[in-house]
Amino acid sequence: MIIQCMNTPISASQPAGVSTQSTLPSPPELSGVVPLGALLGVIRVTGEDAVKFLQGQLTQDVALMGLREARLAAFCNARGRMQASFVVFKRSEEDVLMVCSKDILAQTLKRLSMFVLRAKAKLSDASADFVLSGLAGDALSFLVKGTSQPWSRQDHEGANIVFLYPGAGVARALWCAPSGTVEPEGKILPESVWAWLEVKSGIAMITQPIFEAFVPQMLNYESTGGVSFKKGCYPGQEIVARSQFRGTLKRRAYLAHSTVAGAVADEVFHASDADQPCGLVAAIAANPAGGFDLIISIQVSAAADSADGTLTLGKPGGPPLLLEPLPYPLLEDI
Repeated sequence: MIIQCMNTPISASQPAGVSTQSTLPSPPELSGVVPLGALLGVIRVTGEDAVKFLQGQLTQDVALMGLREARLAAFCNARGRMQASFVVFKRSEEDVLMVCSKDILAQTLKRLSMFVLRAKAKLSDASADFVLSGLAGDALSFLVKGTSQPWSRQDHEGANIVFLYPGAGVARALWCAPSGTVEPEGKILPESVWAWLEVKSGIAMITQPIFEAFVPQMLNYESTGGVSFKKGCYPGQEIVARSQFRGTLKRRAYLAHSTVAGAVADEVFHASDADQPCGLVAAIAANPAGGFDLIISIQVSAAADSADGTLTLGKPGGPPLLLEPLPYPLLEDI
């Protein structure tokens, strides 16, 4: 497997939408099932006000989300900085599941619960009530009915299956089912494979090291279905909307490759300014072919002025980062 690193600047003026690149045949080592219970958890919101409550808290329009859909969503503070991100879907109009990184689940549940007040909604950690798995490549072959576009959903023998953005051209889905449900068949893959496919999808989920580090657009959430600009208020909405409508998006997420390992929240530097970082690492994973792939959120100007050795990881003059094309187009500033 060869990864081609490219230095071509990635334009922020590409049209919005899901990439039309066809999903490639999946190599055997990238087809299978990944148990995700150690990485992800489930917050469950139930009650007659469940949807109404979440409508006022998340960047996504939960009210208009159908039962055959799912959504990427963020929970922000008053300054528009993301405290959590989720894959959200409804099991019914009074039962909503939000899948998030396990390392932020407890604090997110506590913060969301502070806003319930008189709403008829109950929030709980339902991680023990559901089994989560990632399906990749040929492991999705039994799901042949209907659409498999990102954020579409199918139900199969009691399981809810959410189609995600492909990673490295490999089709992916999140499998969520009540505990005790027969788990999906397929070769068991290590978590490291799923982590790499997540990075190659170009969508970084919020984890503890990047808590409150980004507004949604800094991770391209407005371009990957994670922000609705037509819904009502939520914490940080004014900041998020102003960034979009006034054309002040100065940071974006980009894919990059390094020969040296780093860590989430490591700083990224540009050769033109050794004193100030131009961004942060949002996600990183080992590439099965060698080296490491990253999602970095950096200044658009730094990305446009990048060449071999211009961007470095961790410190000025550190390991070089080579930008690669995003697998989806970016929404043009409004």
